[in-house]
Amino acid sequence: MPLFEQLLNVRENKGAGFFLLLDPDRVEKSRLVDVSESAQAFGVDAILAGSSTVTASNYDARMAEIKRATELPVVIFPGSSGQVSKHADGILFLSLISGRNPNYLIEEQVKGAPLIKAYGLEPIPTGYMLIESGKLTSVQYVSGTLPIPRKKTDIAMVHALAANYLGMKMVYLEAGSGAELSVPEEMVTAVSEYCGLPVIVGGGIKNPDDASKLVAAGASFIVIGTRLEFENDFGFMSEMADAIHSSARTII
Repeated sequence: MPLFEQLLNVRENKGAGFFLLLDPDRVEKSRLVDVSESAQAFGVDAILAGSSTVTASNYDARMAEIKRATELPVVIFPGSSGQVSKHADGILFLSLISGRNPNYLIEEQVKGAPLIKAYGLEPIPTGYMLIESGKLTSVQYVSGTLPIPRKKTDIAMVHALAANYLGMKMVYLEAGSGAELSVPEEMVTAVSEYCGLPVIVGGGIKNPDDASKLVAAGASFIVIGTRLEFENDFGFMSEMADAIHSSARTII
């Protein structure tokens, strides 16, 4: 079954999906293996692997360790075309549609496309949108783009609609790694209802209650990273999974 269909099945069967974000560049090999091995048992539905920047020379080897350690789908969450690896099941083929930097709208995509084809990765076209989060995040700095203001829900809505009309399969509302504030619930609701695409939400989600509210607001997939990358808190991982899987919004 294609990866995208697997993810949609997760949403259908569980109400929403739990993506664990791992950074192969900054997390030690042993830690990557431990977390990847344990993730499925504690309710994770897929592993996202990626970083805003890659400074280590062993990125591909780290990706191989993640892939060997888990039976979960491994999906690349790339910061650039340099983060395309054969050691994955697919890749979020991101276009940073909230910004106007051509390098992240199309240039990196053109560079990465031949490798994606050569490695046989399944691309999932995704409209990537940075949302104001209370601090300057790595992705904002690296991409040289401004995030959509938190109170400008209408701007987020029309960008997401454009993603749909461009043929993208998902939109990703990103507050950023270590964000002070998560994406506003009202923005998640408005975007999910307006654009007609599954909505991924990540950044600044600090506890199960945050995750539950975002799913109830309309998020199809929740991304959790920073705390679980560096702490052996599998109880927290399990609590997050329970909150994400039991909080789907009921549309009347």
